[in-house]
Amino acid sequence: MLYYQPVRDQVLTTIRERGLLRAGDRVAVAVSGGADSVALMRVLLTLRSELGIVLAVAHFNHGLRGVDSDGDERFVAELAQRHDLLFFAGRADVREHATAHKLSLEHAARELRYEWLVELARQQRLEAIATAHTADDQAETVLMKFLRGAGTKGLAGIHPVLLRDGIRVVRPLLGALRTEVEAYLHSLSQPWREDESNRDACYARNRIRHELLPLLERDYNPNLRELLGEAAEVALAEEDYWQGKADCFLAQWRDQSGRLLLCDKLSPATGLLAEPLAVQRRVLKGFLEAQNLAIDFHHVEAVRRCASDETSQVELPGGWLARRDGDRLDLSPAPQRVSKEGDGYECYLTIPGRCVLEVAELTLRATLVPAGEAAKDPPGSLLIASKVGSKLLIRNWQPGDRFRPAHTGAEEKLKRLFSEKHIPAQQRPLWPVALVGSQIVWVRGFPVSHEFAWVTSSGDAVRIDDFAGE
Repeated sequence: MLYYQPVRDQVLTTIRERGLLRAGDRVAVAVSGGADSVALMRVLLTLRSELGIVLAVAHFNHGLRGVDSDGDERFVAELAQRHDLLFFAGRADVREHATAHKLSLEHAARELRYEWLVELARQQRLEAIATAHTADDQAETVLMKFLRGAGTKGLAGIHPVLLRDGIRVVRPLLGALRTEVEAYLHSLSQPWREDESNRDACYARNRIRHELLPLLERDYNPNLRELLGEAAEVALAEEDYWQGKADCFLAQWRDQSGRLLLCDKLSPATGLLAEPLAVQRRVLKGFLEAQNLAIDFHHVEAVRRCASDETSQVELPGGWLARRDGDRLDLSPAPQRVSKEGDGYECYLTIPGRCVLEVAELTLRATLVPAGEAAKDPPGSLLIASKVGSKLLIRNWQPGDRFRPAHTGAEEKLKRLFSEKHIPAQQRPLWPVALVGSQIVWVRGFPVSHEFAWVTSSGDAVRIDDFAGE
């Protein structure tokens, strides 16, 4: 197995098999001062001529351990100087970032570290960043994600290579065990820095590293780290394959308004519901994640039941709503609600989206209509999407409001238009109008604004429907 080859040979094999680095690449090795990152730097030093790469050293000071953090930075700077490598250092206030964004210290540190590394690579025109994740890190990650609940994406663990804003982040040490890494450093008489926080039991990863994994290896399977690494390999390949398939299905079934085709009456074998369960879950997961929703298995299952017409709608994180609309699945921001308190109301109607006007006992729905389908609607019923933007201000009619419906000669007071249309006086105070800026562009029961009315050359359109209740 690759895990038991000498570390240098194992790293070279990983780089070549995975295509992690290419001749001519300028690579920054992220070195914390710990055993893993120091070993990676030393290995790449021995391989740089063979690989044809140019090395630099990058160190990020998290500032979490006071003088010890500064000592780590000095150690790495001296190590880079000793081997005649260009050295870059960065630092940030991790605690402040964690507090401001409500993150754990571990998450905040990782976020700031990668932001700095990617920005460094961009400024210095580097092709890749090498980080020192090992087989132990992989095993811990897979086990931790399994315990928290993960599908194949989570069980794929740490990827050997990924892109961050166009910069390759590579993990050449991913096949080496930590014991092998330390043995390699001892053979070189190369010291490293120990981070005492790596033994702090308040961190879940440390408990898995020092308590759970050793227990499972001792009492259940001594080869557990290797098996978890193999499971990650399988999951990664499965994830790559199925993600490509799901993307194809999404491109095929998502219409121009962003809705998902569930079934085709003319071709029953077409659409999401005609596919096996595994495909349904994959496609729905991609459909939801395209809106950057933080979802889990239960959210996907709830939306699948909605798509199958078992439930009418599903509320999702971030204020989104999934609803079945005929043969389509619609995903839109959850409707804003205007209560019955007060004499008037005001809210925003997102496009697409809904707004519930409880005071007027109405619901308004905005739908984005693709240019190719807009001509099917009656003239004067649609707004020009590019003029409207992403949302409309909805409020009740107010005395003095003026409006020019499409295909009419001039702007009139709404009060007069209400009279001509025989709208009862008692209903007028709660009558809904929609505005772009200070201009009324839509009034319930009338053609849309003359200036904003969609015509054939206007591109996409917006339809506003109203119906009683919710």
